[in-house]
Amino acid sequence: MSDHPADPPGLDLARLRAHLERELPGGVRGELRAELIEGGRSNLTYLLADGDRRWVLRRPPLGHVLATAHDMGREYRVMTALGGTDVPVPRTLLIDAGTEVLGAPWYLMEYVPGTAHREVAPLAALGERRVHALGLRLVETLAALHRIDPEAVGLADFGRPEGYLERQLRRWEKQFAASRSRDLPEVDRLHALLAERLPVSPAPALVHGDYRLDNVLVDAEDGEDRIAAVLDWEMSTLGDPLTDVGLLVMYTELAGVGGGIIPFAATAPGFPKADELVAHYAESTGREAADLDWYVAFASFKLAVVAEGIHFRFQQGRTLGAGFERAAEMPPILARHGLSTLKEH
Repeated sequence: MSDHPADPPGLDLARLRAHLERELPGGVRGELRAELIEGGRSNLTYLLADGDRRWVLRRPPLGHVLATAHDMGREYRVMTALGGTDVPVPRTLLIDAGTEVLGAPWYLMEYVPGTAHREVAPLAALGERRVHALGLRLVETLAALHRIDPEAVGLADFGRPEGYLERQLRRWEKQFAASRSRDLPEVDRLHALLAERLPVSPAPALVHGDYRLDNVLVDAEDGEDRIAAVLDWEMSTLGDPLTDVGLLVMYTELAGVGGGIIPFAATAPGFPKADELVAHYAESTGREAADLDWYVAFASFKLAVVAEGIHFRFQQGRTLGAGFERAAEMPPILARHGLSTLKEH
């Protein structure tokens, strides 16, 4: 982090400092510095530091924002509720739901040291035994989330499980319509098939909404890798837990596809294959998770919509960081995977 403070895109450090001086216990000690953390494709994430402390700030992306996405209050509430449970999350510090400070809602949380494994080489360097164990631990942490009683952590009203899948399909189709700028017939076909084949959901649970390896921070202790924090809760709700499992399977099956559009890390030697992840989830939760084709295809559709939204913002010059120019390739790749999973391509 530079010794010379400057305003990164999306942050006004002078306004932010004044707000933190009023609201943050202990205020700001010395110079306030900030830098954009690369790698995110949704909300913007910044590392903040003063003289001797570090925090993480999250805010929505600049420009085009899909309705109901990038919900700061949702992320903040669920992480606050999960503090002290078996699901590791950063400690939340303060939230600003207004727009006076940064032009958009934002929140502050503690900095948690650890690695978000997106690239294959750093993960593979751990060795096959540790990589395999970490893959299973990823599933065990998801199982811990799905075992939580929402009422016990104050989240009984965090969503409406009845009709969850129907609403999800409508929501994502609406978001697709709001951000599409070209003809994508394969994505349209996938949506139609998903609507035709809607399954009956199992018992509801707290759902993360974007659970994958690079959305957790991994820290090593005595040669064992632990999940230090689960991040990116913007799509969390009460709903069908198999949507999380289907998404994890999809990311594992497509790891490294499209020249690295999908994160590479799950291709590391030793990382469990999709069927082992599913079996371990069923064993860890006691839930049936055998028939996941619909959920994997739905995950492909959701990510295709997200990618098209990123492509839309990139065309407008409203993205920050590198790699966004490849987003245009993603929707057809993802739609074909979903259609193949449903045996329609």
